[in-house]
Amino acid sequence: MIILIGGSTHTGKTLLAQKLIEKYHYPCMSLDHLKMGLIRSGLTDLTPDDDDKLTGLLWPIVKEMVKTAIENSQNMIIEGCYFPYDWKTYFELEYLKHIKFICLVMSLKYINEHFDNIKKYAGIIEERKEDSYCKKELLLRDNQISLDMCKKYDCEYILIDDEYRIDINFDII
Repeated sequence: MIILIGGSTHTGKTLLAQKLIEKYHYPCMSLDHLKMGLIRSGLTDLTPDDDDKLTGLLWPIVKEMVKTAIENSQNMIIEGCYFPYDWKTYFELEYLKHIKFICLVMSLKYINEHFDNIKKYAGIIEERKEDSYCKKELLLRDNQISLDMCKKYDCEYILIDDEYRIDINFDII
């Protein structure tokens, strides 16, 4: 099974991935690590600030990694911001039955009521060196876009609305 965990920044993708690693013992890859590897290696002129262009660079690589893992009967968790919402259109049915995509989305209410905690717990799994870009307005905008796109493309999502609790007992098989 391939588990793809998407969502905008600060939604808890890495936290969910860590919980799934502990439960299922699947290997995991962060798209941020792939992004920085490509940037630091000089294989791209993009920078970490080029988020709008990074999906186009990363997705073709990730898509083929997913296919290879499925063909080799391997399990994998991949988490990050760089999945296209129309991801299903890139796979034939034989692959789709082995992929679970979940998008984490914070409601506008949750962001407004818990913004300080969102910032406080941002580094619970990984140390964030620079977090000043994370503003409430950014989270409100990006999470609304995520919700709208999930609905448009029929992506499964977890809406974080009242409290931050993600059930990791969803069916992955």
